[in-house]
Amino acid sequence: MKLSTRIAIAVGVTVPLMVLASGLLLTRLISRDIHAGQDARLRDRAAVVLPVARELLRVDRAGRPAQQQSRERKLFSAALDVGVRVVSGTDGSVAAEGGPQPTDSVPLPAAAGRNPVTVSADGRSWRALSLPVTGGQAGDTLWVFSPASQADAGVKAVRRRVLLVALIAAPVSALVGLGIAERATLPLRRLRRRAGGLDPGVSAARLDHRLSRVTEVDELAGTLQTLLARYDEQAARTGEALETARSFSAAASHELRTPLMSMQTNLEILAAHPDLDPSERAEVVSDLRGEHERLLGLLVTLRALAQGDLVEADSFTPVDLGRLVTASAADAARRHPAARVTAAVGPDPRTRGWEPGLRMVVDNLLTNALVHGRAPGAPGAVVEVALRARPGAAVLTVDDHGPGIPLSARERVFRRFERGGDSPGTGLGLTLVAQQVDLHGGAVRITDRPDGTPGTRFEVTLPLSDTPTVVLPVHRDWLTGSLPRIPSGSREA
Repeated sequence: MKLSTRIAIAVGVTVPLMVLASGLLLTRLISRDIHAGQDARLRDRAAVVLPVARELLRVDRAGRPAQQQSRERKLFSAALDVGVRVVSGTDGSVAAEGGPQPTDSVPLPAAAGRNPVTVSADGRSWRALSLPVTGGQAGDTLWVFSPASQADAGVKAVRRRVLLVALIAAPVSALVGLGIAERATLPLRRLRRRAGGLDPGVSAARLDHRLSRVTEVDELAGTLQTLLARYDEQAARTGEALETARSFSAAASHELRTPLMSMQTNLEILAAHPDLDPSERAEVVSDLRGEHERLLGLLVTLRALAQGDLVEADSFTPVDLGRLVTASAADAARRHPAARVTAAVGPDPRTRGWEPGLRMVVDNLLTNALVHGRAPGAPGAVVEVALRARPGAAVLTVDDHGPGIPLSARERVFRRFERGGDSPGTGLGLTLVAQQVDLHGGAVRITDRPDGTPGTRFEVTLPLSDTPTVVLPVHRDWLTGSLPRIPSGSREA
C-alpha cells in the first residue's frame, strides 16, 4: 500500500473519530447548559408561585370556595408554561394542580429541596422542583414541573447533526488527506526514481539529490549516498582482492616452475639410479632440500605481500617499536649463531601500525644483512641495528659490513623477484620491506655506512602517531603492479 494511501486512510478514520468525540463532548455541554437553564426557570417560577400557593392553602383550610377559585386562577397565571401542584400537609391531598406534569399515580420524591430532579413515566420525563410552603402546616409542598423532553429533543438534534458531519467528514477528509499526502510525498517519489535508475554494475553515475527542504527525504538521500559510497569502496576493495589473488596465482605458478622442475629432475635421478654413489645421492638430496626451502620461502613471502595489499585500517593497533626491534634482533641472532647482531634501542617509541607488517620489515632487513653483509674472510656477518626517535618520527637503521650495493642497483633491489645470481632468497624480501613502509606512511633508503667503512645502511623512517585515525594508501599494488612504488627516500644515496 502506498504511503499516501495509508495517510489518506489514517486521516479518513481519525477525522470522523475526532468529530464524534468533539460532538459527544459538545452534546454533554449543551445538555448540561439546557438543563441548567431549565432548572433556573423552574426556580424563578417557583419563587413567584410560592406566595400564591401559601394563600391558596390558607383559604382552602378556611373553607372559602370563592376565594379558593380566585387563588387557583392566580396560581396558574403566575406559573405560565410550567406545571404546578400544591400538596396539603394535613392528609397529603392535592389542593390544586395544573399545567404539564406527570399523573398523580407517578410517585414523586419524598424529600423537598432546592435541586430539581428528573421524574420519568410512560416514556416521558419531567424536571421537578419541590419547595416547602412555610407559614402553614408541616408537609405543605409546592411542586413545579417542566417537560424534560424539550431539552432532550434539542440534544438529540445536535447528536444527529454531529453524526451527519462525521459521515460527511470521513470521505472528504480522506480525499483531502490523499491530496496532501501525494503532494508531501512527491520529493520521496522523485528520490525513488533517481535511486531506482542507478546500477553500479553498468554505470558510474551516482545519486544526484537536490535539497527538497523535507528533512526526512534529505536525510534518506544522504543515507543512500553514504551507502553507495561504501558500496563503491567495498567493490573497489573486492576488485583489488580478486586482482591480488590472480597475481598471487600467476606469480606463484611462474616462480615455482623452475624449482619444481629442478626437484622433478632430482627425483627422477634418485628413482632411476637406486645404486647411486652415496656422495652424489647426498648432493641430490641437499639440492632437493634447498629447492624445498626456496619454495616454502617464496610462498610465505607472496602470502605476506598479498596480506599487505589487503590489510584494512582496523588492523592497526598501538605498537611498541623498541620491544619489536629487540625481539627481532634476538631471533635473528638465534637463527645465525655464527653472526654477531647488536641492537641499540633508544627510549621506546610507540606508533600505531600493523604489528605483523612492522615485524616483517625488521626481520627482512636483518635477514638481508646477515645473508649479504658478511665481510670477506669473516666467519659470520656483523650487523648493527639501531632505533632512535626524533620529533614526530622513529628512525630504524640496519648496518652491515658487506660489499655494499652500487648506486645503480639501489632502486632495483626493491622490485619483485630482483636478486643476485648467488642469492639464496626469493627476491621478495626487500619488496616486502618497501610495501610495509609505504603502508605505514614512511620512507626507506639505502646509503653507505656513515663511518666510511665498506658496507651498507638501510634506513627506515616511520611517523610516530597514537591517534586512532589511520589513512592507508588509496592504491596498493605491490603484488599486482608491474613496477611497485618505492616509498619516498629510497632512491637517495
